[in-house]
Amino acid sequence: MAMTMMRSSLQRVSSQIHHSKSVISRTSAFSSKVSDRIVKLSAVDPDGQKREVLGLTGQTLLKALTNSGLIDPASHRLEDIDACSSECEVSIAQEWLERLPPRSYDEEYVLKRNSRARVLNKHSRLGCQVVLTHDLQGMVVAVPEPKPWDIP
Repeated sequence: MAMTMMRSSLQRVSSQIHHSKSVISRTSAFSSKVSDRIVKLSAVDPDGQKREVLGLTGQTLLKALTNSGLIDPASHRLEDIDACSSECEVSIAQEWLERLPPRSYDEEYVLKRNSRARVLNKHSRLGCQVVLTHDLQGMVVAVPEPKPWDIP
């Protein structure tokens, strides 16, 4: 009986040590992976100033532009295409267009619906629909002036 209790205690301690090592391993792996996920972009603001923007792979372009202060977070509360009113519309430099996946039907619909001319500009993309990848490292985007109805 005493031997069984001792064996049980050893198994618990061993399990706790293994769990602690696993947590430490995952934590340090996560720390090193964050720096591996950084994507550096250039954004031209409405005043024509080029600014460096940092984002993470898997994050939307909208999130990166919002975090850097180029798009007001209140102007685009949701990253859901069904709720999008195109306040996150950006222009992508020509040389980067081919590296992006094509626009979805929904993205094209939102862009056309909110365009005054109802014509689709080939450089226009919704920041909420562009997901950052390492292939987009160095991409140049232009952030247009807020639309008159977006200005308080």
